[in-house]
Formats: sequence, structure tokens, C-alpha cells
Amino acid sequence: MTNFLTAPPLAVPGVLSASRRANNLRQPLAAALLVALPCLLPASLGLPGVQAQVLKPSSQLRLSVPSTRLNGNANGQRQADFIVAVVNSEPVTNNEVRAKLVRAEQQLTQQGTAMPPRSELVKLVLERLINDKAQLQSARESGVKIEANAIDGAELTVAQQNQVTVEELRRRLVADGISYSQFRADLRDELLVTRVRQREIDARVSVTDSDIDLFLREQGGTDNQGTQDINLGQILIAVPENATPEAIATRLAKAQQAADRAKSGTDFDVLAKELSDTPASATGSQMGLRNADRYPPLFVEATQGLRVGGVAGPVRSGAGFHVLKVLEKKQAGTSGVSITQTRARHILLRVTPQLTQAAAIEKLASFKKRIASRQADFATLAKDNSEDGSAKDGGDLGWSNPGQYVPEFEQVMNNLAPGQISDPLVSRFGVHLIQPLERRESQLSTREQRELARSLLREKKQEDAYAVWAQEIRGRAYIEYREPPQ
Repeated sequence: MTNFLTAPPLAVPGVLSASRRANNLRQPLAAALLVALPCLLPASLGLPGVQAQVLKPSSQLRLSVPSTRLNGNANGQRQADFIVAVVNSEPVTNNEVRAKLVRAEQQLTQQGTAMPPRSELVKLVLERLINDKAQLQSARESGVKIEANAIDGAELTVAQQNQVTVEELRRRLVADGISYSQFRADLRDELLVTRVRQREIDARVSVTDSDIDLFLREQGGTDNQGTQDINLGQILIAVPENATPEAIATRLAKAQQAADRAKSGTDFDVLAKELSDTPASATGSQMGLRNADRYPPLFVEATQGLRVGGVAGPVRSGAGFHVLKVLEKKQAGTSGVSITQTRARHILLRVTPQLTQAAAIEKLASFKKRIASRQADFATLAKDNSEDGSAKDGGDLGWSNPGQYVPEFEQVMNNLAPGQISDPLVSRFGVHLIQPLERRESQLSTREQRELARSLLREKKQEDAYAVWAQEIRGRAYIEYREPPQ
């Protein structure tokens, strides 16, 4: 069976999750805010959980991290600030990098993700700041305006999702050292960037009926590359727009050196961290196991004749030179179109200054023991303790399609038999106790197949368009590196 939804989409800003399009989920703004808010607001605000949060974010609005949290110790002292980079005429300061770094480290810790070396994380944070500033500057030059009522709406959504009034939200922001006026300014900037980004990407993307017909034919075949799931590792040597022939030759030589070292046996992740210009290089080279038709065609063509472990490249694209390694291959299903739906429930405890991650894990572990010994009921514990909107329903999340939840949640859920309870799971939203209740196979109608195909194709084209757009913005910016961040 071909399952269109099992491969999670790339986490690319401006790309709407195909599974969410297919399910016509409501309130994309709220979902995007919820995903952003673990960075955007202090944990002490106690965001509600997974009903909206575990769902993959709609990137029609993707709010990133405001720069308003105060740095320094409890006495308000700050390290002397200095400029670490300049983007066009706008500086990136050491304190900005430090603030982002602290939030990144907190996120990685809460998610249970292995912490990369600090020097690599600092580099990633700096590059992200540079890209964000370049995109914001470009958006401001576009002439697009964000109305005050749009900012009011975003603020109201934040308050509603935190189950507080707007006035209480403002009070908590100030209490946690976040400037309210700057918070609204950051909301405006993110709304602006998202609106411009979406406009630019939408203008470059179209999905025709012929595209859908071809996609469905390929999915129904048994011998085509589109029915194969692959996981590729990537090293990107970026080539700026309007680069000189000498600069292109230099980057090609660097890419060829990377390919030669990879073919000679050097660890590919090590090479990616050392040489790659992709933002995710510090966390490894893997692009993720997904259907081959969700990779750029030139990647598939370059690697389709390789066995697992084979290396291809350099391959030239609009972004630069790519070195690719086949990490995994497996045949996808090829008959019919159906999805496996799961109905599950969970208890979410958010990590806050008052409840540490270790304490949340211990508390949920005790819940599991009480349920197993029949001293307590899962639904009752969820109603009394869960910090998710599903608490009122005993933690019941309803029926879900593959790809609807964040990977760490879905992977654990899928590995459990109905009725089985997970160990406490740390995700980007807190700590969960998960229990799948039942599963079912759902056949898709012809109309549903075409809707899903359209969503997947559009998502893939949006990913490609976003990569090109982001590279264009970066290529047009004047970037000067000053002192290294400390």
C-alpha cells in the first residue's frame, strides 16, 4: 500500500504541512504561535500542550524568537556588548547571539537532543541571526505593511492559547523581563517576514492537474524511483548569486575535496560539520527518510544508481555544489492508497522553573505505575494534571493521520500497541505519557488522493522555492564578520 503521509515534511519556513492541509485543520495562526512560543515566551507562562502544539506547525505564520529577554545575572549586570557581524548596515551584537544561544540550549535540553559542541552551536546561532536580519531587511523594503489589528490578533491568540487574558499576558511578560513594546514589535516583524516570504514563494509555485496525474501514476507503479524511500546525507558548498568564475571554481574545488574525502571513508557527518554551509550542519548531514519524489529531482538522479553508502557529487544546483551520500533505501508500498490512523491520549507536563524536566519525568513515571496497578485511571489523571487542551477529554487526541504530530511524539506512539503506555517522553513541548487506544486503516477516495497529491507536490515545490529565495536574499546582502561571539 502506498501511504502518502508517512514521510514527515521538511521543517522549512513558509511550508504548510501536507497532512494538515489534507485534514483542513483550523487556526493555523494559533498552531504556528504555539510552536514558536516555547522560544518566544518564558516557560513560566505555562503554554497549553499538544492538542495544538504536537501538531506540526502551519507555516503560513511562523513566529521566531524575539530579542527582548534580558541577558545577564539576577542583578541585571550584562557583559560588555560588541559587534560580531554586520548585515548590510545593521549590526549583530554579541548579546543578541548570547540570548539566542541560551534559548537554543534550553530547547535542545528540553527536547532531549544531544548538545553539539558549543562552538558549532554559536556558529549556527550567528548564521541564523544573519539570515533573519537579511530577510527582515528585505521584507521592510517590500513596502508591505502590517496593520495594528493583525498584531492585536496575534497577541490575543497568544493569550488565548495560554488561557490568560491579554492583560495577564502583558503582566507576565514584564515580570519575566520581556519588554511588552518590543514583544509587539517582534510580532510585527515576524508577521511581515512571513507575509513577504509567503508571497514570494506562492508566486513561484504552481501545481497543475498534469503534475498530480503524473504523481499518482508514479505512486501506483512498482518499479519507479518515486515508490522508494531514501535518506540522503548532504554537504552544501554554497555559491553566492553573481559569483565570479574564480569564486565558483574555488567552491567547486572545495566540494570536490569533500566528495573525495567522503569516498575515501571519512565520516560524512564530520565532513558536514566541517565544510557544509547548510544551517543544520552542526546536527549532522541527514536530510531524513522520505519518498524519493520529495527530494529535488537532481538529487534522485545523482544517487539512484548508488547502493547504501555510495557518494555522489559534486552536483550543481541554484544554491551551490552538493555532495550526497545514500544513508538508507527501502521500497515504499505500491498498491492502493490508504493510511493508518491512530487514536491516542496523553498527559502533558510542561517544564517550568517550578517543575524541572527531571521532576516531570518522575511524576509521569509514578502515574504510569499507579495506572498499571489500577490505583488510578489514565483519563482521570489527564483531566487533573495534563497541561494540554485535551485534558478536558481525559487526554484524548482523537483520530490522527501519519505526519500529524511532531516526529518524537509520533515515533513513540507508533511503536506502542493499543492500550500500552509509554515511558515519559521528552519533546519540544514538555514531557508526555502516551497511550494509543486503537488503530484503523482508512482508504482514500479519488478526490482525497488528488487533494493529498496536490498538497505534497505543492509542499515539495515550496521547499525548493524557499531554499532558492533564502539563498537569493543571503546572496544580495553585504555581510561582514567582526569579532567572534563570546
